[in-house]
Amino acid sequence: MTTPTVAAQPIAIRPTHDSRLASVNFDDIPFGRTFSDHMFIMDYRDGQWHDARIEPFAPMPIHPACSGIHYGQSIFEGMKAYRGVNGEAILFRPDKNITRFNRSAARMAMPAVPEELFHRALVELIGLDRDWIPDRDGSSLYIRPFMFATEEFIGIKVAENYRFMILTCPVGKYYTKPVAVKVAERYVRAFPGGTGFAKAAGNYGATMEPMRQAREEGYDQVLWLDGVHFRDVHEVGTMNVFFVFKDKVITPSTDEGTILEGVTRDSVIQIIRDKGTPVEERHITIDDVVSAFHSGELVEIFGTGTAATIAQFGRLGFKGEQLEFDQSRWSLSDFVRTEITAIRTLAKPDPYGWNEVL
Repeated sequence: MTTPTVAAQPIAIRPTHDSRLASVNFDDIPFGRTFSDHMFIMDYRDGQWHDARIEPFAPMPIHPACSGIHYGQSIFEGMKAYRGVNGEAILFRPDKNITRFNRSAARMAMPAVPEELFHRALVELIGLDRDWIPDRDGSSLYIRPFMFATEEFIGIKVAENYRFMILTCPVGKYYTKPVAVKVAERYVRAFPGGTGFAKAAGNYGATMEPMRQAREEGYDQVLWLDGVHFRDVHEVGTMNVFFVFKDKVITPSTDEGTILEGVTRDSVIQIIRDKGTPVEERHITIDDVVSAFHSGELVEIFGTGTAATIAQFGRLGFKGEQLEFDQSRWSLSDFVRTEITAIRTLAKPDPYGWNEVL
């Protein structure tokens, strides 16, 4: 699909007259359950984006034949805004998420959202709801841009009409304890040539049944392997994965297009390398992981993601064996979590220019 044109249109703002902010307990905010006062909406038709607007958060009517529901043309992003140590509202690397969103759109034959308009929508929306950004440790304002086909048509074809929206919600920690992870031995998340690199809704829908089974067995998440040999490690359902050895760190390569190129992943690689620890982006097999654990070379595993931030693995289950990790040996993941949190909140200087203060 060609890149749509867009006029330098203003964003119409209709603020709420009944804020729900006072009713929120910011000391107890379950992830993804409480939504801020406003949402951004924009519609695509006739080859252009139209009617950019911010409205009070509310349900919306939808046609029963909406093609995004029936045929899966639906993508999303995950971003966060943070409260700075001096009360600032801070967006973390929004340019990376905007670029990745449009990469997902291209893979799903959907129109790109013009970057300048996307960015302006973020700034206006977060500016309007900046008081919803929590100031508690480990909390933030989660931002969910998403797009879906709105064609009112039952039939398989590339849709001509779409809706782009942005929601926000205050959140606490995604994981409050080390995670238990099961290695997938039957189900597959992505193949070369598929949509693994995109944040397409269908990628996540296909993981629900194996996730349900894993949780019945006492796990929090699934670690996916390649879909051909069930050998190469890919990623976890909500995050990229890092293996910390005594002398280096390995994270699976994204070169085959089967793994999401995480913004937190990219940030963590930079932080670890600047610490002086080598990071290798390459293929690693599950047998390599198990062998290194038993030899004592593998000292910790952690995951990275916008929602999860830094999540340490307490246990990894594979073929009936439980690999238990010694928390007293966790040092790099603690360092990375502390470092990236300090940068995101301006508790220390941002040497990378990642933050955008609103």
